[in-house]
Amino acid sequence: MPNFITINNAHLAYTLHGPKGTPLIITLHGGRGFGDHSSDFTAYAPLSNNNNYRVLSFTYRGHGASSRTKPYTFQQLVEDIEGLRAHFNGDEPCVIIGGSFGGFLALQYAIQYPHLVSHLILRGTAASYHHEEAAIQTLETRLHRAPGLSVSMLRKKIFGRFETDEEFRLVMHAAAPLYTEPDNFDPDVALRRTLETVFNAEAHNDLYSESEKYFDYRAQLGSITAKTLVIVGDKDWICPPSQSEVILQDIPGAKLVVVSGAGHSVHVEKNEVVLRAVRGFLGGESPNL
Repeated sequence: MPNFITINNAHLAYTLHGPKGTPLIITLHGGRGFGDHSSDFTAYAPLSNNNNYRVLSFTYRGHGASSRTKPYTFQQLVEDIEGLRAHFNGDEPCVIIGGSFGGFLALQYAIQYPHLVSHLILRGTAASYHHEEAAIQTLETRLHRAPGLSVSMLRKKIFGRFETDEEFRLVMHAAAPLYTEPDNFDPDVALRRTLETVFNAEAHNDLYSESEKYFDYRAQLGSITAKTLVIVGDKDWICPPSQSEVILQDIPGAKLVVVSGAGHSVHVEKNEVVLRAVRGFLGGESPNL
């Protein structure tokens, strides 16, 4: 069961593992309006083995078991990240690991608080909303893998607006086969996860509103001072590898690892590969596979 902490008037669910006094890793989960921190914590908790790091995973306001305390904006979530870092780490910088939507937040945090991020690890993410058109083009070639999904659902619903929580749940279940490679997809597991997941259409819609949807960090990537590692599955459909290349080009000294045979959930599908790359990177070694 998660713990809870009040940050910026929101009651946030979190899990923390590892001894005090060790470097803090904060993981940022994917999903705008759905999902929680549990999958990321499971994937990255082994980094706290051998007392090397503390791993802190939390669920954003309006998501999962965290309170539905508005506003749901990129800026508010970034301020929540900073509130958690300050609470658990004082004045010390931390390691940020962000995937998908969590990668958008990680980039904004590293831009706003460069002195508080020692290492930035980005998984299957993008530097701007332009990844949406790339995802639509990729989906057009993979619709046979998700027969219950359409390009219209991706454009108007997942990248747009849901009318109800139930519509949100049904569309995301239809999209589930796209998030892992076919050999790694288990329909029974996908159904269980869909039923267990909290879907909040209001949070999703606010985070895709006119003021939030068109995020673009490309011109600011050069200001990031954290040592940066970008990891992406070579079959990622929603944030294709081309989007990771954009990040790589503009963050000084950034390193890229492309994992073969993995999709958007590369940290789950190829967990040992990803952990090996992350450990090497944090240890100052080459993140080569």
